[in-house]
Amino acid sequence: MRSLIKHVLTRTEATDSLEVAGWVRTRRDSKAFSFIELNDGSSLLNLQIVADANIPGYEEIHKMATGASISVKGRLIASPAKGQDWEMQASSIKLLGAVPEDYPLQKKGHSPEFLRSIAHLRPRTNLFGAAFRIRSRMAYAVHRFFQERDFIYVHTPIVTASDCEGAGEMFRVTTLPDDKISRDSEDFFEKRAYLTVSGQLEGETFACALSNIYTFGPTFRAENSHTSRHAAEFWMVEPEMAFCDLAGDMDVAEEMIKFLVKEALDGQDHDLSICEKFVDKTLRQRLEHVVEKPFQRISYTEAVKLLEASGQKFQYPVKYGLNLQSEHERWLTEEYFKQPTTVYNYPKEIKPFYMRLNEDGKTVTAMDLLVPGIGEIIGGSQREERYDVLLENFKHHKIDPEAYGWYADLRKYGTVPHAGFGLGFERLLMFVTGIQNIRDVIPFPRTPGHCEF
Repeated sequence: MRSLIKHVLTRTEATDSLEVAGWVRTRRDSKAFSFIELNDGSSLLNLQIVADANIPGYEEIHKMATGASISVKGRLIASPAKGQDWEMQASSIKLLGAVPEDYPLQKKGHSPEFLRSIAHLRPRTNLFGAAFRIRSRMAYAVHRFFQERDFIYVHTPIVTASDCEGAGEMFRVTTLPDDKISRDSEDFFEKRAYLTVSGQLEGETFACALSNIYTFGPTFRAENSHTSRHAAEFWMVEPEMAFCDLAGDMDVAEEMIKFLVKEALDGQDHDLSICEKFVDKTLRQRLEHVVEKPFQRISYTEAVKLLEASGQKFQYPVKYGLNLQSEHERWLTEEYFKQPTTVYNYPKEIKPFYMRLNEDGKTVTAMDLLVPGIGEIIGGSQREERYDVLLENFKHHKIDPEAYGWYADLRKYGTVPHAGFGLGFERLLMFVTGIQNIRDVIPFPRTPGHCEF
């Protein structure tokens, strides 16, 4: 039975019978034997194979070039070479899949742009293999965080008729031909349907029955943005909590970020180390700072005053009533507070209809959690639980109350204070790996003009 290389490398004793398989990273030949560095994707580290020229299968050693797949049987012994505890003495070797000379991942440096063009092969590289193993571990940690706190995992729909953010940047789902696209009654759902921008609204319905829930799935934005932080398809983590106010919402958001960052730091592999070596040499220090230090909290009004008084020349204007841009968020976290910062109580004009109106009548209970190097990583709020105020919000935002009657019902039948937030999963990954482009932390990025693979 095949053993994963990650398990082989952590063994505590030698063995006379072992089988491994993987892809050749490098091969060096002498007259009597060959050295092969083998990797199966389970670990950043390779297993060195020593193949004697007399073993079965060695006659095809010339085909076992970089990228070829092989299986090997043999003995695991202590390695005399520095930097490795074990090596494998092959008793037989078998070529599974050869590669032609134009294999694009030869042993040399490759740019991120080039590797995006071969996204089907880039997981075989050291950095991207590490990035996607970290992605897997972070996804598991998300579930652990909520499950250990008695949150219930809810699967909200990917196809929806609701626009949670109210921005209209949605992908339409239709079965109609081009010449009938406006005939909604003839469409599959007999109304306009879209790919979801958020599972929040549906999540609220379950929070108002099961108390604490979370969603974790793909979301979509038809936003024609070409920045390094935006993608048309990405994953969101969205908890909703009944009997919770804005302060409790901020507490959970901060606790979750600390938990996930600590999980990244505690990984018993070498994946974070390669990010630290090749992407951000201060990565570990920066992440440890997040775990150890309390987060800063500041109102939107106070944040605008600080930015206006900073003397900085920003590309985008700073003014009360305008959204904070990434450069403003990063100045707050990197230059002024030098730590993650939660900004709360935003003007109602720049926030969606579902956020609770504060007593001042001017601001809503919104909050954004900002982190150094990224800016906003979490956005959330206490939701408007008052039926009459929600109906007024519908009017103010020009929302059809009939289309959202089911949402208003939550306030009509046993309403409760409740709150929640959304974490952009890819932005979390950018933060914990130091990788600067969202296209490099998602397996197959979807951006304007790009939908390959």
